[in-house]
Amino acid sequence: MSREKTGGWGETFRTVIYAVLIAVVVRTFAYEPFSIPSGSMLPTLLVGDYLFVSKMSYGYSRHSMPFSPNFFDGRILADEPERGDVAVFKLPSDGETDYIKRLVGMPGDRIQVKAGILYINDEPVKREKVRDVIIQHSGGYSSKVTQYVETLPGGRQHLIWERSDNEFLDNTPLYVVPAGHYFAMGDNRDSSQDSRVMSVVGFVPFENLVGRADVLFFSLEEGASILAFWNWPTSVRWGRIFDGIE
Repeated sequence: MSREKTGGWGETFRTVIYAVLIAVVVRTFAYEPFSIPSGSMLPTLLVGDYLFVSKMSYGYSRHSMPFSPNFFDGRILADEPERGDVAVFKLPSDGETDYIKRLVGMPGDRIQVKAGILYINDEPVKREKVRDVIIQHSGGYSSKVTQYVETLPGGRQHLIWERSDNEFLDNTPLYVVPAGHYFAMGDNRDSSQDSRVMSVVGFVPFENLVGRADVLFFSLEEGASILAFWNWPTSVRWGRIFDGIE
């Protein structure tokens, strides 16, 4: 009887170990789940969105692995990102914090924002007004933003929000993106700490890219707890599940 009991516990232990190893391999080499804690990527990504980030898209660096062990420099099986990709990367200033932004500047690009308009290589990026949006805040007050469709060089389009064209980051110096680096911006342009803030984010090294945000797999209303499954019928944003990320 004792031998059978020991064998049962041993089998359970091995199953758990195998499951953990499989999860680590999948997380390291295929897809890693992330959640959105802030509104810097509105309206593309909402607070409470859960998404899968493709580790395969850009190849693998030490930041592809849990805790970013310093085993090697650079990337293995590297593949360059495309302009307009929504990417997760390690914050350059600390190498630990996960950020998610849109890559708008490629190596060698000249980037500047003037009166709220993004300029790439001295050419204004086309934007077309869609509508005004009234945002209800948790403090009980509301504010207005304007939603635009922005078209990057190459034709890729996405939505952005602007409170106005006279905010702190709506007029910037000229940035020249170094080789092997990228310029990242949030879609919520006046509420995003991104590459425009050189002291915190700045240019993003290729090595710091964790992966490309590909698909939403879950989404909860802001403030809802994922553990409160009994509230899911009303707190889950069912229409966003399995949406691709543009």
